[in-house]
Amino acid sequence: MSNSNVAPFVKWAGGKRQLLPQIKERMPEKYNNYFEPFVGGGAVTFELLPANALINDINKALINAYKQICNAPEAFLVAIKQLDEELLGKRTEVLGKEYYYSLREHYNDKLMKAEFDVELAALFVFINKHCFNGLYRVNGKGLFNVPYNNSRRASVDENAIMEISKYLQGVKIIDGDFETACKDAKKGDFVFIDSPYAPLNPTSFESYTKEGFDIESHKRLAKLFDELTARGCYCMLTNHNTDLINELYGNKGYRIDVVSVKRMINSDASNRVGEEVIICNY
Repeated sequence: MSNSNVAPFVKWAGGKRQLLPQIKERMPEKYNNYFEPFVGGGAVTFELLPANALINDINKALINAYKQICNAPEAFLVAIKQLDEELLGKRTEVLGKEYYYSLREHYNDKLMKAEFDVELAALFVFINKHCFNGLYRVNGKGLFNVPYNNSRRASVDENAIMEISKYLQGVKIIDGDFETACKDAKKGDFVFIDSPYAPLNPTSFESYTKEGFDIESHKRLAKLFDELTARGCYCMLTNHNTDLINELYGNKGYRIDVVSVKRMINSDASNRVGEEVIICNY
């Protein structure tokens, strides 16, 4: 299958698009099944298009979008085109803004009622495309709270959605804990772990706990990495180059490569070049 048209349908913080060349050159030459426990926007899955894949994320709204695009792409496209057309009909910036905020409220309402359906998937993708910086962020109550970005572009490319849908037919799509996602990984399988970033400043761990990925989660993930290694899985993990990550994965015989990256989401331009690590157990 040509993958020219299979690209992420949402922008996701920490997405791996710019690291793809470095990831691809470090891949195991061959592997059996593919596991991605933190799929996010799916840049790596959509680049590799592995045949026997399992993708997982803890974010239920994100996984609902994958499932709806997989199972009901036409209904998804109808719903999202309607949202786009209504936005185009709002002639002024003020009206566009009002419309965005009314949809954001409707989205949050559905989220609170756990209505994981085609409409929620369309709202999710629309809001991702029309919110500031394409950033998915929720407040302490779990409500999406990113402001409008004043854009009127189309939310999706129809052909790309159909190609994604076709590919996802053969993929197992789940939402849950990363450990559960890897429970069936066995010898010869490849596990790509794009783990939530460890904060660059160790004192800022508090801000991370609302996503549910605290220091204990990082320790539990490192333990899983060791367990998967013992099972004979090929594992690759990416994260910021921080003391915590080096402590958790150093001195175990893993290969740790430091690569430099541009940080898009940092508002302070001087901090936009950072270092990440790619850790492999093979």
